[in-house]
Amino acid sequence: MLLSQMTWPEVDAALTAGRCAMMPVGSTEQHGPMGLIGTDTICARHVAIEAAKHCDAIVVPEIAYTPAPFNTAFPGTLSITPELLTALVTQIVQGLLEQGFRGVYVVNGHGANLAPISQAIKALPTGTVRLQSWWAPTTVNTLREKMFGSWEGMHATPSEVAITQALFGAKPAGDAAKPPEQLSASYIRAHSGDRHGPPDVHRETFPDGRVGSHSALATPELGAELLETAARAIAEDFADFAKARIQEGT
Repeated sequence: MLLSQMTWPEVDAALTAGRCAMMPVGSTEQHGPMGLIGTDTICARHVAIEAAKHCDAIVVPEIAYTPAPFNTAFPGTLSITPELLTALVTQIVQGLLEQGFRGVYVVNGHGANLAPISQAIKALPTGTVRLQSWWAPTTVNTLREKMFGSWEGMHATPSEVAITQALFGAKPAGDAAKPPEQLSASYIRAHSGDRHGPPDVHRETFPDGRVGSHSALATPELGAELLETAARAIAEDFADFAKARIQEGT
């Protein structure tokens, strides 16, 4: 259920019964030659929407502007500071809690969001927020590994591109048809959470925008399977979170 498509009396009735919110958070940044600028937001939003079909969640409007400074040398990328995202998440969650939501479950779609959102959680009442990236559940990770192996890479991944293809169709592969240089395990560890360098250096190092990810392996069919798998995993985790929050409030 989408908050934006409810009336206030409908929300009021839901809150009286005891409900938690689900909040998608993505980014607005380049995703290689064939990936959509809104990929991270699209994935987070639609995983949340599909998850809500399997659980008792109210999906609030997504946050699409987040930190992506390393990609600002690529046209289309819009970045805010980590501090601004922390403040924004804090205020939105505070507002939802004050309205009567028992808790807020954040569906994340962008690695650089993890630290700022975690910082916001520290400032909020203990236990009221759970943060989960859509790709993180074991069932989703296993499926990504089965589908793409080491070609999943770190950015403009075939899994996220595949989900957007399932929803909106595929763009021509263009330069992405050629496999990128594969990343070492040490590089991935050192740059997890999107800890990349300055924009000009990042673009010089990864000129087509992909970071070890073979985007052209994506297909709409694989994306549909990934979307459903992620939605079910998120729905299950949300249900556990919501049950605990509602029981605590009764």
